[in-house]
Amino acid sequence: MSARKQRLLSLHRRHKRFLLLSGIVFLAATAVVVAWWLAVVLLLCGWIAHEAWFADHLFYSPRTDYQYSFPDGTAQQPVFLGEGRVALSAPLASGETLFLELLVISSWLGRWLDPHVLIGSDRQDFERGVRGRRFVNLSGQEAALAAGELRVSSRHCRLSANATLYVLRNPDYAGQRMMILAPHADDAELAAFGVYRRAAAVSIVTLTQGETEAGRYRRLGLDAAAAARLKGRLRSWDSMAVPLWGGVPQSRCVQLGYHCMQLPAMLADPGSPFPSRKSGEADVREARQHNPLRLPADADGLPCGANLVADLAALLDHFQPQVVVTPHPQLDPHVDHVAATQALELAMRQSAWQPEVALLYANHLHDNDRWPMGPAGNGIALPPALLALPVDGLWSPPLSPAAQLDKAMALAMQHDLQGGLRCKQRLRRHIQRALAARRWPATGANEFFRKAVRRHELFWVRRLGG
Repeated sequence: MSARKQRLLSLHRRHKRFLLLSGIVFLAATAVVVAWWLAVVLLLCGWIAHEAWFADHLFYSPRTDYQYSFPDGTAQQPVFLGEGRVALSAPLASGETLFLELLVISSWLGRWLDPHVLIGSDRQDFERGVRGRRFVNLSGQEAALAAGELRVSSRHCRLSANATLYVLRNPDYAGQRMMILAPHADDAELAAFGVYRRAAAVSIVTLTQGETEAGRYRRLGLDAAAAARLKGRLRSWDSMAVPLWGGVPQSRCVQLGYHCMQLPAMLADPGSPFPSRKSGEADVREARQHNPLRLPADADGLPCGANLVADLAALLDHFQPQVVVTPHPQLDPHVDHVAATQALELAMRQSAWQPEVALLYANHLHDNDRWPMGPAGNGIALPPALLALPVDGLWSPPLSPAAQLDKAMALAMQHDLQGGLRCKQRLRRHIQRALAARRWPATGANEFFRKAVRRHELFWVRRLGG
């Protein structure tokens, strides 16, 4: 977790502790002055209300505008939302990625039920109590928009009549040589399964074994270190085997075998080895036994930053990708994700081969743990951007229903996304289903089955070199 997200979470918890203390004082007074049973009823009602409406990790005011800038030369035009349709002010520019900037204002009911926009055959959700500038994804609905037939309406909110349409034009990057960097097994599938399943030449490089948070494997009678080793072996296997479901053979998958939550330290001190915090392992070679090629760190097996950068440079030279897919260093706060992109940047300085484009993805956010909001199968609106970001392009390729189902099954094969929910999580979902009208997919219990299996995938396009 990044320092910024730690600060936001700490502030969020401090605010909750203050409210909890205030509530305890109020309930104690109620029990003394009125009746003990009323205090119990109020406590139960307060807990249910918290689980239904206040349990989200939202670390900003929903009344805040999103801050996005588009590259120079991006086609844009004012549009009008009237009579249930999106009316263009000029012919639609050529491009496959479209975003509609508009003002979304929550109704009173939208403070308790998720406000959302219905746009053509799609639905995109926003924060409860929203009142600010948002960006709706229209990618894949160009034909209806150009013909003046794209219908728009809203639920639990109202939309500004005037909006701005942005149209971005990209090649189909799936037709180019592509390398996907996954800090952990499942990151490639979460971010880019829809793209890589139809890519002409793609390689997938997983940086870590993914051995942390192995508590559930201790039920097999293992101690903490053995449980971490087993989880690392399973997720290393996932990183090599699951891509075959998307048509990527093992010969184009590489597992580097470094250790979770150690990548930042490795880059800060490149010459020192950093063993696993959980399993105690200090040699990366066992996790690499199924790799299709020999890499620099295979010589000594040391989990150090110099080896990581040398491995990535060798992989760039070997696969010669035109496009690299890697975590967004400003949007995605996971420390391993930030370090993965930093390591790639260092590797490009050593490599003789230079990719042309980086496609950046965010599987986590600083500010909103529910994004993409709303049910699975719907589109992906732009995430909250409360601080100025680099001015990158955007590419948002659509996924067919068949591709979405295949993506869900790929996630279901990942050991880290398997298993049921804890009792408190199950109860929270029942409460939110009954009181807040939220829904979760049947494909899996993990929250990523809702967040990642969508009508679109979303990438920020950053030109490299030059």
